[in-house]
Amino acid sequence: MPEHESFSGIPGILRPFRSYIERAALMKGDQVVYYGVPGTCTPFVELLAFAIRALPVEQLFVPGIDEAKARRLISVPDIGMQIEKEVTDLLPRIIVLMGGLSMPNSGVTAAQTYATTSPHNARMVGVCFMQMFEKTGWLKTFNFDLLIDATVSPVEVRRA
Repeated sequence: MPEHESFSGIPGILRPFRSYIERAALMKGDQVVYYGVPGTCTPFVELLAFAIRALPVEQLFVPGIDEAKARRLISVPDIGMQIEKEVTDLLPRIIVLMGGLSMPNSGVTAAQTYATTSPHNARMVGVCFMQMFEKTGWLKTFNFDLLIDATVSPVEVRRA
C-alpha cells in the first residue's frame, strides 16, 4: 500500500512537492514540465515552481497538452514565478500533471494526455483538488509517483 500523509493549507501542497523534487536528485538543466489548463492551473503551477526555484532545474509550462506552445518559467525578483519565452527542446525528467486537465471542459482526455506524455519516460507527479483525478478515472491511466490531492473546503465569502 502506498504511503499516505495529510497536510493542510498551501504549505501542505508545496512542501511535499519540493521534498519529492529534491529527493529526485536532478542535475543542472534537467526539466520539470507542468501540463495544465491555461488560466486555471497557471497560478498553481507558479506556486509549485516557486517552491523549487532555488534548484538548478529548468521549469516549463505546457498549456493543455500542446507541447509546441511550451514556455519557460522564470523567477522574477519581488514578483515570483512568471511564464516567459517559448522553449524549443522539451526533455522532461519529471512531468507534473495538473488536475484541471482531467475536468470535462478541458478539451483533453486521459488517453490523449497519456499519448503525449508517455514517450518522455519521465517520473510522473499529479497535483489536483477535490479528488479530480479519481473522480474522472485518470488514476486508471496514470500511475503517479507522487499524487498531491488538496481540498478547498469550506470556502467562506463575506460581504459588507
